[in-house]
Amino acid sequence: MQNAIECRNLSKDYGVFKLDRVNFTLPTGCIMGLIGENGAGKSTTIRLLLGLAKRSGGEVKVLGADPETAEPELREEIGVVMDDCPFPESMTLRDVRKILAAAYRHFDGARFDSLGLKFSLPERQKIKEYSRGMRMKLSIAAALSHGSRLLILDEPTSGLDPVARDELLDILLEFIQDERNSVLISSHILSDLEKACDYITFIHTGRVVFSEEKDELLGKYVIAKGSEREIDALDRDAVVGVRRGAFGCEALVERRAGEHLTHERASIEDIMLYYIKGDAK
Repeated sequence: MQNAIECRNLSKDYGVFKLDRVNFTLPTGCIMGLIGENGAGKSTTIRLLLGLAKRSGGEVKVLGADPETAEPELREEIGVVMDDCPFPESMTLRDVRKILAAAYRHFDGARFDSLGLKFSLPERQKIKEYSRGMRMKLSIAAALSHGSRLLILDEPTSGLDPVARDELLDILLEFIQDERNSVLISSHILSDLEKACDYITFIHTGRVVFSEEKDELLGKYVIAKGSEREIDALDRDAVVGVRRGAFGCEALVERRAGEHLTHERASIEDIMLYYIKGDAK
């Protein structure tokens, strides 16, 4: 089965910022989390995947097609959810239904209505009166109602309360029960991605630091604790970063090299922060 997304040396040069030879693959039937600090290149990557920007170099395949030259049918198969609802605030749920029916040849009105009921979205209330969580659910309902095989979400959980975030994760997990479907989600809330994702791709200053299976990544590292002398004695090639304090040191280190010291599990957030902020080895 083909991959949902393939990026090979994907580049975009804006002058002041460059997305530099990005490589990652999202297998069909999986959820990938795209992580990195603000300005790292996550949204630029998503724009290139959607064909909303022209790449400077490299190759991209989305559902087997180049998004810059693909036929309009490709857009039917991609559901997009950004950090805010794209529909005018003066519209109601019924208005959105009419727009989607006109925009998509494969719009499934019954599916949209079913999701509206499931999400408790009022039919006659204007979108401007919706809560942020309700707006996000409306965007999800729209994305899932035209035969999407790939969902691309850019910071969809920003500003949502824990209950609404948990509901969104449940929706994504339900979506990939159909093994033909896949999800790429960018988020700063890394604990959510740790719950739901199969793969994690970390972009820092325009470059991919790693793109790995989540379980392998979490099993690869520990946070080792000890004296400065003990931490300095670790295999330098196995250490990602070090934090030094008045009462000792901590290091993100490959499990094989750090298990002899007092250590604890490293989360996705820990791994990202040590790569970005950990002291030099």
